[in-house]
This record gives sequence, C-alpha cells and structure tokens, in this order.
Amino acid sequence: MAGVLAATCAFVMLNVAAPKVLGDATDVVVEGVIGGSFNQEKLAALLAAVAVMYLGASVFSWIQGALTAVAVQRLSYGLRASVEEKLHVLPSSHFDEQHRGDVLSRATNDVDNIAQALNQLLNQLILSLLMLSGALAMMLWLSPVLAVIALVTVPVSTLITVLVARKSQAHFTEQWGSTGELNAQLEEFFTGHEVLKAFGRQEAAAASFKDGNDKLCRASASAQYVSGFVQPLMVFVSNLNYTAVAVVGALQVLAGAMTIGGLQAFIQFSRLFSQPMGQIGGMLTLIQSCLVSAGRVFELLDAPEIPPEPARVPAAVPAGPAATVAGPATAPAAWKSSAIPSDAAGRVTFEHVTFGYKPGSPVVQDLSFAVEPGQTVAIVGQTGAGKTTVVNLLMRFYELDSGRITVDGADITALTRDELRANFGTVLQDTWLFTGSIRDNIEYGRPGAGDAEIAAAAQASHVDQFVRALPGGYATMLGNDGDSLSRGQRQLISIARAQLAARNILVLDEATSSVDSRTEVQIRQAMQRLREGRTSFVIAHRLSTVRDADLILVMDQGRIVEQGTHRQLMGRGGLYLKLYEAQFARREQAKRAQEPGQ
Repeated sequence: MAGVLAATCAFVMLNVAAPKVLGDATDVVVEGVIGGSFNQEKLAALLAAVAVMYLGASVFSWIQGALTAVAVQRLSYGLRASVEEKLHVLPSSHFDEQHRGDVLSRATNDVDNIAQALNQLLNQLILSLLMLSGALAMMLWLSPVLAVIALVTVPVSTLITVLVARKSQAHFTEQWGSTGELNAQLEEFFTGHEVLKAFGRQEAAAASFKDGNDKLCRASASAQYVSGFVQPLMVFVSNLNYTAVAVVGALQVLAGAMTIGGLQAFIQFSRLFSQPMGQIGGMLTLIQSCLVSAGRVFELLDAPEIPPEPARVPAAVPAGPAATVAGPATAPAAWKSSAIPSDAAGRVTFEHVTFGYKPGSPVVQDLSFAVEPGQTVAIVGQTGAGKTTVVNLLMRFYELDSGRITVDGADITALTRDELRANFGTVLQDTWLFTGSIRDNIEYGRPGAGDAEIAAAAQASHVDQFVRALPGGYATMLGNDGDSLSRGQRQLISIARAQLAARNILVLDEATSSVDSRTEVQIRQAMQRLREGRTSFVIAHRLSTVRDADLILVMDQGRIVEQGTHRQLMGRGGLYLKLYEAQFARREQAKRAQEPGQ
C-alpha cells in the first residue's frame, strides 16, 4: 500500500504539472503569432517535457495497478484464511441456526465481491482524491476567482451522493442477503435431488428457485438503478461548472487578468477536478456493495466462538507402536492426551449432566451413569429421546449446562478438544466421503498408515470384497460424497476408517442402518472384533443389533428410564420390552406381506 500511494502521488504530480507546462507552450505559440516569430527551442523543450511527463505518468499508473492487485489479492487471501479458521472454532449450534448455503456464500461470494470492489476502489479512489487535491491547488494558483466557481460544485455533488447513498443502501443489503438465501436454496436442492425426483417436486422446486431468483434480480436492479443516478447527475453538474468557468475565464482574458494559455491550463485543471468527483460518485455502487459484503463477512468473523481451550501446554508423549486393526484397544501413545493417565483404558462417567440446545428447554436432564473400560454400552429409545445428544456432549460438540463428564478420571473440560477427540473413533449414520481415492478416504482415520494396515482394515470391514471388483481398486476416485457407490458401500468405507483409527473409545451412531441384512451380519462380526478391549457407545434403533451389549441405557424425554442387559430389561416388562415387541411385530408383518398369496 505504501508503494501504491507513492506511485499514485508520482502519477498525480506528473498529470497535474503537464497542463501547466502545456499552457506555457500555448503562450509561446500565442506570443509567436502576435510577435511574428516563434521561440522554437523553448516550444520544443516544453513539448518534450509534456511528452516525458505523460510517459512517466503512464509508467507510474502501471506500477500503481500492479501493486494494487498484489495488495488486494493478499488482503483477500488473508480474509479467506480468517473465514476458514473461523469455521473451525464456531460452535455446532451456529450451523444448526444458519443455512449452509448462506455460510458458503459469505465465505466465497462476499469475499470475492470485497476483493473485486477493493481492486477498483484502491486504483480509483486514492487517485481521485489526490487528483482533486492537486488540481484544486493548481486552480487556486492560476485564478482564485475561477477556483471559487469550481468549488461551488463540491457541496452540490456531496449532497447528491449522500441522498442517493441513503436510498440505495437498503437495496444492496437486500441484494447480498438474497444471494445468500438463493445459494442456501440451491445447496438444499442439490443435496436432496433424489428426494425431489422421487416425490415429483421438480416443478415446485423450480418455482421456488424462480421466486428467489426474481427477488435477487429485483434487489440487484433496484440497487443499480438507484445508485446509477449519481454519475449522470455529477456529469450534469460538471458541465455546468465547465460552462461557468469558460465564460468567466474568457472575460478575464479580455480584461487582461489571464493569458490564453493560463485559461487553457485552468480549463484542463477544472476537468481534472470535476472528473474525479464524477468517478467518486460513480464508485458509490462499488463502495456500498463492498460495505454490505464486508458487513456479512465480519458478522461471520464476529460470531461467538466455542469456549477457549484450557490455558496450558500439553506435555509431549513419545509415540508408541501403531495398533493393529484387530489388536488391543490401546491407541498409539502419540494420540493419547497427556491429561489422561497413561494406563487409561476408556472409563467414562456422566455425573448429573443437563443440557439444552435452547435455554430453558433441556434435551437431557440429570443424566448419570458409568461405563467401565472395554464395555459396550447401547443407548436406545424413541426418536428425540436424546441418544445422539449424549454422544455429542461426550465429544464436546456442545458444552454442558451443568454436571460433569470424565474420561478415565479426567474432566473433559480440562482437556483440549483435539486431545479429547483423539481418543474416539466414530461411525455415523450419515456417511461423509471427500473427493479422493477410496484409499485416501480410509487413510483419513490415521494419516500415514501403510498399505498393509489399510488393507487389513478394509478386509475386516468387508470393503476389500467390493473394492477389488472395481477397475481402479483402492485408487478408484470418489466425488460428490461417493455417489458412485451404494449407500451401504459408503458406510462400509466409513467403518473401515474407524477401524484403521484404532482408538480407545468407539462411537457407533446407527452404523448399520444403511446396509442390508447380510452385510449387517458381516459388520456385526467386524465390530465385535473391533470392540474387543475397547469402550463402545452404540446408538441404535434396531434393538436386535444391541442384544449382546454389556449395558443398555433406555432413554425417554432426555432421561434414563431403564438400564441393564438385554435379558434383564426384557424381564422387567418396561419401555425396552415395548420397543422390542413393537419392532418384532413390524418384522413379522413385513415377512407375512412378502409371502405368496398375501
């Protein structure tokens, strides 16, 4: 920016000096016409000086543009980096309340709009302001009377700019807000395109998109229409100023107060003075659009972050040998938190935990239970009972309202989130695969794992069977969340990723809900091997998949209403029995419906 300012100053000085030298050359010509002889050497020197000035101005203009581009790109680079860093420290509740498409629009469209606007503004605004100052100084030197006439246009132009800015600001706010809403709508349509087609809602989706698109079009047109009034009005005022300067200047020449060359130079300076004012008015659109986008980006950057981590530096722990896929539960020492005892094996306790996504509306209430190392704990209950919330609290995706959770005696709030989560392996109901090869997606569980370890994890999760049938094998590229694979295959890759991670504690949230019965049996066998010696939390709607759990927690309306083994709960005749019998009855009805003659 210092270089931009220096180059712009040099450009302005040369551009401001050139008209004065050109005016002197005109006076030489006039004197020659009147006197009958030209001072050719003086005229040639003046014209050569003007040529050098304009050439130098062009060079400094190029330097200014190049440095501005560098400055703006570095600024937008830093802004994008700040937004990306911010996304990692926003609480999960922020994404619960905001449309993903709108967040993406702020991180992409708004940042790009700021960069494009600044690129033009820094080029033109600084130049216009300096040109205004330089031209005004020269006009005051040449003729204070004419300078006063030129200055009359300043308050008029300022008033026009302020009035139009007030009218157009609301339209620019609506424009970029509508852009975010339209992106959010498109993101939903693309994500759920199969559902749209299945229910025949393409026309309704197209109509909804048309409404959003029309709203954006109207807001953009209104913003451009209103702000577009500025430049024509400024040109009109500039022409009035030019006419007044020409008339009064001619009278001064006739009175002998000015030379013809001086009037010529002043008229050029008046143009240099009025032109930047028109440019500043024309930049109103860019300025307002940039301010609105900046406000949206800063709103994201200023959003409340997750509570800060403990103010301490974890002690270094030497890395141990990598755990095998089907081996003991102990994870490599490098993954272990220094705040958790070295002999930690995965004991988890909940002590009077209460939490609500909204204040005053608890989702889990006074939750207390203990899980011993190596146990498999199943959490069951009706939809909305709070099962997934329990796991989210355990991994600190949300902070407790009250109570305490410990992992091997260490309060989870005393650990950094990375330290805590490094002890968990997760398989969720909604699979997530990124653009890359199948090998890359499995290796995500433990970066740097060797081919043999990845192959072992894939075999244990039955991924190897279908991958070897693919032309590219493990190098097969996936895109668009792995849509080229079946839902069950995507889930198997997600399970292989967790197996490769080999963490102390496993979280399986409906891990087998997307696979067929045969694959479910294979996965249950693999999970049984994986769970050996590890603490496992299993969230399931299929109660048949949790019959062998060491402990089953039955939740209802955020509370644990029953707990025990499958046999114990079946004997009590409570909610668990009702849930089990209801599922069994549905399966029997489904079987009878598939029998011939039904």
